[in-house]
Amino acid sequence: MSLPTGEIGVVVESLGATDLGGEPSRKIQGRSLADIAWRSLKRDKVAMAGGIFALFIVLVAIFAGPLTHLYGQRPSASFLELTSPDTTMPNGALGGVSGTHWLGVTPVLANDILAQLIYGARTSLVIASLATALSLLFGVTLGLMAGYYRGWSDGLISRIMDLLLSFPTLLFSIALITVFSIVDSFAGLSGQPLRFAVIIFVLGFFGFPYIGRIVRGQVLSIREREFVDAARSLGASNYRIMTREIFPNVLGPILVYTTLTIPNYMLGEAGLSFLGVGVLPPTPSWGQMLANAGQFYQVDPAYLFWPGMAIFVSVLSFNLFGDGLRDALDPKSMR
Repeated sequence: MSLPTGEIGVVVESLGATDLGGEPSRKIQGRSLADIAWRSLKRDKVAMAGGIFALFIVLVAIFAGPLTHLYGQRPSASFLELTSPDTTMPNGALGGVSGTHWLGVTPVLANDILAQLIYGARTSLVIASLATALSLLFGVTLGLMAGYYRGWSDGLISRIMDLLLSFPTLLFSIALITVFSIVDSFAGLSGQPLRFAVIIFVLGFFGFPYIGRIVRGQVLSIREREFVDAARSLGASNYRIMTREIFPNVLGPILVYTTLTIPNYMLGEAGLSFLGVGVLPPTPSWGQMLANAGQFYQVDPAYLFWPGMAIFVSVLSFNLFGDGLRDALDPKSMR
C-alpha cells in the first residue's frame, strides 16, 4: 500500500533525512503537560505581567526589613516636626512628600507611609498565605475523602461544608475575634500573635468548603477512570490511589484556587482591620491604614490613596495571574 506524499514527508522527517539530503536527523520530542501549560501561560502577556508583579509583592514582603533599612525609615518612627502643631496634618503638598519621605507621612503620628506600606505587605501576605494553606489542608483532604469513598462519608462531609457555607462569615468572624480580643492567652499565644492566629483560622476554616467542593467534584470523575481501576486491580491501597493516582490529577485546579484565594484573603484581612477587629497598631496593615485615613481623606487624600492603591494592584495582579493559569491548565481552552 502506497502512502500519500504528505505522509511520506512526515515519515522521512521523523526517521531522519541523512540518507536523502545529508542533513542531520530531527528527533521528535514529546512535551509534558507542565511544559504545554508553561508555553501557553507565557503567551498570555497579561497573566505574565500579573505574575511578575505578584512575585514583586511577595519579595517586598519577604525582604521588608532590609528594604526599609536601605530606605532609611522605619514604620513606627514618628516625625512630628513634619506635621503642623495646630492641625496635626503633614506640612507641604501631597501629604508631606519629600526626598526623605517618598510618599509622605501620616497625619497625627507622622509615620512614614512607604515604610508602613512595605510592612503592611508582609502582614497581608503572611495572613493570606497561612489562611490559604489552612483552607487547602481541610478542603483537599475532605474533598478527596468525600469524592473517593462516597456513601455516608460523602454525605456527612458535604453537609458540613454546606453548613459552613451558610454561615454569615463576616458577622461570625467579628464576634469570634472580639471574644478572643479580651482573652489574655490561648493555646500558648497572647497579644498580636493570638490575634493573627484567630484571623488566619477564621479566614481559612470558613473558606475551605469552596476548594473542598471543587476537589470533590474532580475526584468523583477521576475515580472512574481506567488507570484508577488498574491500580486497584494491582492491589494498591486506598491511600496510595488517592495520593499517587488521583491527587496529581487535581493539582491543576488546586493551584488555580490558590492563586485566586490569596487575594481574597488579603481583602478579608484588610476588611477586618478596616472594621477595627483585625490587626491592631503598632503592626502595620493596609486595611488599618485605610481605616485611619478615612477621617482625613478630605484634607489629606494621599494618605487614603496609597494603601488603597496597594490593595487594588496586589489583588488585581494575583487575579490576572490566576486567570491566566486557569486557562493554561485547561486543555479545552483556545486562548
